[in-house]
Amino acid sequence: MRTALITGASSGFGLLTSVTLAKSGWHVLATMRDLNRREKLETAARNAGVLERIEFLALDVKHADQIAATAKLIAERDEPLHALVNNAGFAVPGFAEDITDAELREQFDTNFFGSTAVTRALLPQMRRQGFGHVIMVSSISGRLGFPGVSSYAASKFALEGWTETLRYEMKTPGIQVVLVEPGSFETDIWTRNAKLTAGLQDPSSANASRVPAWRSHIEQGAKDRANPQVVADLIARILETPRPKLRYVVGKDARMALRLRGILPAGIFERMIVKMTGMG
Repeated sequence: MRTALITGASSGFGLLTSVTLAKSGWHVLATMRDLNRREKLETAARNAGVLERIEFLALDVKHADQIAATAKLIAERDEPLHALVNNAGFAVPGFAEDITDAELREQFDTNFFGSTAVTRALLPQMRRQGFGHVIMVSSISGRLGFPGVSSYAASKFALEGWTETLRYEMKTPGIQVVLVEPGSFETDIWTRNAKLTAGLQDPSSANASRVPAWRSHIEQGAKDRANPQVVADLIARILETPRPKLRYVVGKDARMALRLRGILPAGIFERMIVKMTGMG
């Protein structure tokens, strides 16, 4: 039985990927910051008849001691670790000039430093084995910046650069490193898992007048978000691919945005983004 460790498995892509892999016969180490939030995944796994294939582990990717303990636990077991899916992350919506240093660091601590720390801790295990897949759940915001999500985009841009470099470095050891770049899907990253910046709620901010239009854009986008199971299914397919690509863009909106940026003059594309997001 193959084993996969998934971070941020209590909801969203992490939850769905955990169940999807378990249904395909994987043993899933479903990690989450707070094990009290395991109920949603537990229920989904039980309903799918795969609860016995999912092992729940506490792992806050911001805590070095928990990361080290998890890596030690895996190293002491007889079975290899076939896959690591770095999914843990959240969003800090807010305008770039209003973001505080603390808010920006908090965003990077999970989305960038957390993912890279977990990866570095588990790579020795994969090197000993001589195989393994590392999947980073990035975002189209790791390729394109959008108004109101500068911190999130910055953390994903950083993750993309680090991961692309890691892929080259892991070619010889035989470890496959992949970026998955979803567009807008129906998860709670922009609702329950979002942490609004203080500036976004400050009526004295220079951007206060922009907030209603920006919120309207976010709410309108929520109506058109796709089924996140598509992303879980893609991750499962990647893990069945011996030599996967570096990047997998998933979602019509993500593919369209990249296509338009590639064919439109820069000025026209920028004006389109500004108008579309109510910033004009």
